[in-house]
Amino acid sequence: MTGSLLVHAIVPRSRANGPGERMTVWVQGCTLACGGCFNPGTHPGGEAATSVAELLAMAEALPIEGVTLTGGEPLQQAEGVAAFGAGLKARTGLGLIILTGYSRREIEDDPARLAAVAHADLVVAGRYQRLAHLGGGLRGSSNKAYWWLTGRYRGVELEALPDLEVLVGADGTLTITGMAAPTIG
Repeated sequence: MTGSLLVHAIVPRSRANGPGERMTVWVQGCTLACGGCFNPGTHPGGEAATSVAELLAMAEALPIEGVTLTGGEPLQQAEGVAAFGAGLKARTGLGLIILTGYSRREIEDDPARLAAVAHADLVVAGRYQRLAHLGGGLRGSSNKAYWWLTGRYRGVELEALPDLEVLVGADGTLTITGMAAPTIG
């Protein structure tokens, strides 16, 4: 499988980024500049690319239900996302969810973006809006829309997702993920 993605981080097994345990990939790079974005570290571009073949091998080796691509902005790497989605569907039975700041119309109006979501089961689409923050499910804000491309997932599964997840790595590093901002106090 050819192609690559600029990757910010990978969590091999998460329960807060879609139904079931899933590999979550945060891509590096986003120019949308949504006010209040809670992943600003993913905005600058990057130079070190991870091959689609390597990402597929990682997903195949894990006991997971699916993969979630988020960011940064996955659809600003449309060619790599399209190759990953096609490979995932051809080689595995894993589900694919893509979280994007682009609206459904912006995706449908752009052939490269449309090809990038062609193998997804669910696309969560729309710019993040801080004043409409939800803190739960996969929609960071209430204006974001679920675009169901297959019947693999249901809304009730998304409502049951934990709002926040804290993962402790083997080396003791903490990863906090989910749609709710952690509070200390």
